[in-house]
Amino acid sequence: QCPECGKAFSQSCNLRTHCKIHTGNKPYKCFVCGKSFCHSSNLTIHQRVHTGERPYPCSVCSKRFSDRSTLVQHERTHTGERPYACAVCGQRFSQISHLMKHGRMHPDTSDPAGVY
Repeated sequence: QCPECGKAFSQSCNLRTHCKIHTGNKPYKCFVCGKSFCHSSNLTIHQRVHTGERPYPCSVCSKRFSDRSTLVQHERTHTGERPYACAVCGQRFSQISHLMKHGRMHPDTSDPAGVY
């Protein structure tokens, strides 16, 4: 578990990687625009903004994406998957950001995702 924010991890290597975000140290710098990152993988994904590379194609419509997580979110438009449920009313969402926005409808509940 992260001592800074409390986020839990099943593998210690993932915890160590996560903890870097709290140090403010961002040693990986984009040579094009100068933006810095704490993880080299985030720099790699960012650099695709400049190169236009989109190595992740949707298997349904062939639309391409620069990172896998955006592809996964997009694929839910085809599958109808809604993995995020409101802990208050049970309404389901395809993206956690949509669940968090929905949570404002429940003013007496600070955590509609049931995360905290």
